[in-house]
Amino acid sequence: MLRRLADQFEISSSTHVAAHGIERDADWFLLKLQEEMGELTQAWNRLTGRGRAKGRSPEDMQADLADEAADVLGHLLLFARHNDIDLAAAIERKWLFQPAQTSKS
Repeated sequence: MLRRLADQFEISSSTHVAAHGIERDADWFLLKLQEEMGELTQAWNRLTGRGRAKGRSPEDMQADLADEAADVLGHLLLFARHNDIDLAAAIERKWLFQPAQTSKS
């Protein structure tokens, strides 16, 4: 599932950078992830009253938070894809998740 989602983000990202003449070198993936994390933090600060609302309604700020969280996830998946990281396997190992088991009813 994560791999398929990463592939979808790759298609979108490739199209975007090609249209804007952006080169995605090895550093770009990590730097872009960090940039998006900053934007998520900014959205959180606005929503929680720690930053200026800039005329945004609470609903708008909640939508901004969701959009920035989606960007962070997308860029994390792009970073992992670019660096040949199997996130599903890493999650199972690091978080001690058990592989999905089917119930026998």
